[in-house]
Amino acid sequence: MFRQIATAAAFSSALMIASPAFAQQAEGMTSAPMIGASLTEKFWVQSEEDAGLPGSMVLFLSEGTMLQDSCWETYRLSNWQMTGEDSLSWQEDTMTIEADIVELNEAELVLALHLVGGEVVEERYTVSPVPFLCPDMPR
Repeated sequence: MFRQIATAAAFSSALMIASPAFAQQAEGMTSAPMIGASLTEKFWVQSEEDAGLPGSMVLFLSEGTMLQDSCWETYRLSNWQMTGEDSLSWQEDTMTIEADIVELNEAELVLALHLVGGEVVEERYTVSPVPFLCPDMPR
């Protein structure tokens, strides 16, 4: 229960940062380049078709902060940036994760992550429904 409250607080904080009022105050700040409004300021939920459970969640804020979370893990705040017209990167612990945007529209995001050893892993996300509540997870 505490984790859900902490996660909700983190998401609420992220939503306040993404608000139009904050955007007007932050106009002088350097922001991460955007591929378009459809990538940022949306909660993306990873498709976990086989498991039947909600997957990881990610939020790219246009000011360069990335929020990663899931229904069973603690959230992470990272820096992210566009590295090309259809590529981006972010910091995860001590590693830089590079990814290509394979598909991006108002409902779907597909990323091809370039991992250590040359492995490429595709991750599929959909826009999170609102309201959304993580289901009770078996312990």
